[in-house]
Amino acid sequence: MSFARWNYILAAVLLYFLFFYGLTRAGLLGPDEPRYASIAREMASSGDWVTPRLWDEAWFEKPPLLYWMSASGFLAGLGNELAPRLPVALTSAAFLIFFFLRMSRLFGTQPAWFAAGILATSAGWIGFSYVAVTDIPMSAAFGASMLLALTWPTTGASARILLSGALLGIAILGKGLVPLALSFPVVWLARRNLRSLAAFYCPAFLVALPWYAAVILRHGQPFLDEFFWKHHFARLASESIQHVQPFWFFAPVLLGLVFPWTPLLALLASRKNLHDSRRVFLLLWLAWGLLFFSVSKNKLPGYLLPLLPAAAALMGASLAESRHVKWLLACTALLTGLLPVAAVILPEAVAAGLSRASFEQIPWHWFVPAAGIAAVAWYWSLKSRNTHAFGAVFVWSVAGIFALKAMVLEPLDHRASARGLWRQISGQRQDVCVSSLHRAWRYGLNYYSIDPLPDCREEPKRLEIRQEDNEIPAIIRK
Repeated sequence: MSFARWNYILAAVLLYFLFFYGLTRAGLLGPDEPRYASIAREMASSGDWVTPRLWDEAWFEKPPLLYWMSASGFLAGLGNELAPRLPVALTSAAFLIFFFLRMSRLFGTQPAWFAAGILATSAGWIGFSYVAVTDIPMSAAFGASMLLALTWPTTGASARILLSGALLGIAILGKGLVPLALSFPVVWLARRNLRSLAAFYCPAFLVALPWYAAVILRHGQPFLDEFFWKHHFARLASESIQHVQPFWFFAPVLLGLVFPWTPLLALLASRKNLHDSRRVFLLLWLAWGLLFFSVSKNKLPGYLLPLLPAAAALMGASLAESRHVKWLLACTALLTGLLPVAAVILPEAVAAGLSRASFEQIPWHWFVPAAGIAAVAWYWSLKSRNTHAFGAVFVWSVAGIFALKAMVLEPLDHRASARGLWRQISGQRQDVCVSSLHRAWRYGLNYYSIDPLPDCREEPKRLEIRQEDNEIPAIIRK
């Protein structure tokens, strides 16, 4: 077997451990994941693929792409966790394969391996690939569209224009008008070629418009008010959405999303990036997205996910040609020593917020092997063996992510998922009501119970579920 084939086998194994290992070890988390999964399950059972519904009520916050994906999982009989999560993990892995192939064609094999490795092990991409929310499906479709659009604004390659536009349409089905706004770099670079722009946006509208037209015809003004006004335009200018953050909010968020590769962001300042039209496009993709999201009053960390492929591509291309990265790679290796720290604080941070997480019993000894990897990376980079240096840090990062999953998923299931709570009461659900429960737990419990449990004020029962502050809910016998 050839060396190249072994590389691809190794890549497949790594993809499995990064994106598919542990998908069912924790129940659905937070308010969004069980809520979206509930909508998808209802869509699969009703056969209505136009109107998203949550417990028989129309739900217009998001377009249907994630629901369609998860509903397909339910129809395939994948189960409560795999049905919503597996399609997202498959989408993420498929995009990474496309990302590597496209980068290989544009920049060469070595930059492609660097960029794909950075993206695959970045905290933002790996984290959102585990949960069934809208960010990865939209980001993958949008990222593929932009990567195909990377050269045609200057070359006018017609076949790629049509496919690029169709993928943009899929992204619009993933998260509404956001990818349309983020595609502004294409408009700017192809502004003198209106025919190419028409060939780009026409397939996008042909793909996206049928669902929007169908739901508008069925629901009219309530959909327009909820979907477009409240969840698009109000997010830009209104404080009513309650996610208001300062203008500079996304600067530290970007540093965290590309962790542990954060030091390599320094490579984006290379002047060489300004003398290559392909990298200029990537810079515009990243810079415009940061500006657009920063101007918006309401901000959430996941908003930046569609910008990560551009950042990883720039970092990978710059790393492949730079000779002075020994300290950057060494610092990256040292940062991986923080992964066990994340394992200690993550369950509590997800359940109650980072400010309430405990930093006691941190396994600081993890920094010893991290320092060893940093020394190896520094030495190899000093000898102009950046591929070896990057490989050492990458393999160490994969090992850290695997260890993080092994350590954190079961505590997350206990501390932040309603799956265990439902298992305790499922055999006596007719005797249970909900007295007080945080909305994340409420959505999760409703997902696992299918039919929501009654409120104790309206229908008292022998057993009450109570939750004090951010503690684990208790079952109280009356």
